Amino acid sequence: MTLIGERLAERQCEACREDSEPVVGVAREEMLAALSDWRVEMIDEVDQLVGDFSFANFVDAMAFANAVGELAENADHHPRLVIEWGSVSVYWWTHTIRSLHLNDFILAARVTALSRE
Repeated sequence: MTLIGERLAERQCEACREDSEPVVGVAREEMLAALSDWRVEMIDEVDQLVGDFSFANFVDAMAFANAVGELAENADHHPRLVIEWGSVSVYWWTHTIRSLHLNDFILAARVTALSRE
């Protein structure tokens, strides 16, 4: 993770409302560049931030998914998690604005940090 990514992980999430601005353009490109484990995919007509993480076995993948779940619950912002043998895919987007919000990038950075512990 780059310095921008580390700084993202340290930022506080902010309340998101229907009139909140999505992260687009140069800001999105810079944040995404700082998160090398992540990509943006259009899924069901919504841009989503997607990260795939590999593990030695199912038990380690489940432990990671549970840690991501705790992180999400503490932030009151919840991702889609796909858990398979040896892998977890994490999908962040903000339902309220049907796009990517700053909170999605903050939490992606925290998940990356978590994956490196």
